[in-house]
Amino acid sequence: MACVLAILFSFVFFETIGYHPVVIGLMLAVFIPVTVFLKITPGIATSSVIILNLYSAAGISPSFIVDQFLIIIIGIGTGLLLNLYMPSLDKNLKEKQKRLEENFRIILYEIALYIRNKEEKWDGKEITDTESILEEATDLVERDRENHLFRNKHPYKDYFHMRTRQFELLQRMLPLVTKLPNTDKTSENIARFFEALSEAVTPQNRAEVFLEELNGLRKEFDSDELPATREEFETRANLFRLLHDIEDYLILKKKYKPSDVKKSKREQTKTQKSG
Repeated sequence: MACVLAILFSFVFFETIGYHPVVIGLMLAVFIPVTVFLKITPGIATSSVIILNLYSAAGISPSFIVDQFLIIIIGIGTGLLLNLYMPSLDKNLKEKQKRLEENFRIILYEIALYIRNKEEKWDGKEITDTESILEEATDLVERDRENHLFRNKHPYKDYFHMRTRQFELLQRMLPLVTKLPNTDKTSENIARFFEALSEAVTPQNRAEVFLEELNGLRKEFDSDELPATREEFETRANLFRLLHDIEDYLILKKKYKPSDVKKSKREQTKTQKSG
């Protein structure tokens, strides 16, 4: 469509104003906004070739226009044929998904260990590894999407975007867990929660279950006595910030896909009725 517009614009501008370099700039000043409005900007590069061909010919005849259409068909057609035979990157993306989820499990479990025992043996290599995986996966998703004709929306794009935002929240949580009390009921409950969360890092969506449990923890903390010292107040403030980040972490997963918990409940209900 962009190439067809380029031919029409070239005919109007070159034949009415003249074949002059200034006319090319004037025409592009009108042509590019039109492509943006019509959402066909990826065709600007190809259209520029057609425009320069018509300009260099210093005359536009029907046969020359047919030649330009043949150039478009050969160029774009060759690209489409190559895309049909491009190998899928799904296998690589699936492998990165597994590595990423394993890193998330380790990070969450190490957080639980630190809250419970103040263990500092973890070297944190999963943090840097996760950063690399997310960068590589994002590039692979974009390359795989562009290499396939019918992949305007890639199945892994939303997944890695969700994990990227979750990882940012995990990085924010790490300093907060170091400020929790050494040993008390609150710390043990949070450690148990993180441990359970680490065991549930899968492509499935069970966020609703943990959100309900988190609400229960929040109500339990609200019923505790008010802080009497500055240290207790700072601890309580850090605790609520941590709970807020955990909630955001779970909400991201909840928005990513429909809940698998509801689905399984519906299937159980149907099975019981059929039984």
